[in-house]
Amino acid sequence: MDKKLIDLFIKNAIAEDLGDGDHTSMSTIPAGATGKAKLLVKEDGILAGVELALEIFRQIDPTLYTEVFLNDGDEVKYGDIAFTVSGSSHAILLAERLVLNCMQRMSGIATKTNRIVHLLSPYQTRLLDTRKTTPGMRYLEKWAVRIGGGVNHRIGLYDMILIKDNHVDYAGGIANAITAANDYLADKGKYLEIEIEVRNLEELDQVLAKGMVNRIMLDNFSFDDLKTAVKVIDHRFITEASGGITEENITEYADCGVDYISMGALTHSVKSLDMSLKAY
Repeated sequence: MDKKLIDLFIKNAIAEDLGDGDHTSMSTIPAGATGKAKLLVKEDGILAGVELALEIFRQIDPTLYTEVFLNDGDEVKYGDIAFTVSGSSHAILLAERLVLNCMQRMSGIATKTNRIVHLLSPYQTRLLDTRKTTPGMRYLEKWAVRIGGGVNHRIGLYDMILIKDNHVDYAGGIANAITAANDYLADKGKYLEIEIEVRNLEELDQVLAKGMVNRIMLDNFSFDDLKTAVKVIDHRFITEASGGITEENITEYADCGVDYISMGALTHSVKSLDMSLKAY
């Protein structure tokens, strides 16, 4: 867990929710009242966000006491209790929605990721996420992908050079873009991996003639062209398939022999896992 990022996220999330006070709790529950609550799982899946939830409780009220029964990455089923929390009723209610929002979404992502990772288990292909994440929640969503067994692609624009179709078009072609990227890194004294997206076999030929990259993204290729591309590349570069890949057809892409498959759907259109924080 990146403590600095998590601290900032929790601070901003609480400020967004709390405003000038939880007037419902303050008006209905006496100051100093205490209570207990349990995190109840209401749908089968993979649990994610427990470590984050504990940090949320700690930051809201370090005197809250938690007892954990299930951990991140565990398979859960309807009726399971992930943890209990006890202490200030006001603090528990302040934490409730933030904990649930994060854990439900993270668990949904981890569940979907894990399901697809299992589909890929007969192959050497690994599953990547993308930057198609919820603003402000990217770290959490990519954390959930890792919990589910997937692999994080670049975190942002700063930790890898990924030359996509628009970059190529603006740069005046593939060779120009690759040369410029390498010159930039040399000038800045930086080492970043370079990946380039190609849209067809003709563009792939241009990349292979130029070299000077680490990874090739094969975007929206047909299965026949993808198999041809993997054969032509012949392990000289890391290969990644992307575009139009779903849970229903992902094994067909893996069967083409690519090293990685990236799926935006892991984070941009996932169903949250149902759970609740219930007083008892």
